[in-house]
Amino acid sequence: MRISLSVPFALMFNFVPPFSSHPSIPPSPLFPDIPAAEMAMNSILNAADIKKALEAFAAADSFDHKKFFEMVGLKAKSAEDVKKAFLVLDADASGFIEEEELKFVLKGFASDGRDLTDKETKAFLNEADKDGDGMIGIDEFVALVHE
Repeated sequence: MRISLSVPFALMFNFVPPFSSHPSIPPSPLFPDIPAAEMAMNSILNAADIKKALEAFAAADSFDHKKFFEMVGLKAKSAEDVKKAFLVLDADASGFIEEEELKFVLKGFASDGRDLTDKETKAFLNEADKDGDGMIGIDEFVALVHE
C-alpha cells in the first residue's frame, strides 16, 4: 500500500528552515553546535570536500557553480541525493530556491560559507532558471548540478 501525503515533508517534522529570518541558523537538538543545514549536507556529502570547495571560492566574485558542485561531490550523486540537497537549500520549503535564498547557498553547505555577491547570485539564477520564473525548481536544480 502506498500512502500519499499532501503536507510537505519539512512541515511533517516541524522543520525550521536553516535560513529563516533569525540572525543565526538553528542548531540541531542532538548536536547544538552544528547547524541543521550543515548536518544535512554532511549526511549527503563529505565534510572535507565541502570545506575544500568553500575555501576555493572564498573570494568574492569567484563562485563557479559547475566547479563547486563537482568539488563537493554533488555532481556525482544520484538525482535523489541532489534532491535532498535541494530541500536543504530551499530554506522556506516553498519548493523553489528564490533569489534571496540563493544568495546564502554556500551557508547551506557549511555555516561558515560566505554569502554570494549580487553578481554571483544573478549569474547563478540565470544559469539555473530554465523556465524564466525567477526561481529554481527541484528539477532545474538537478539538471544544473548534473550538466
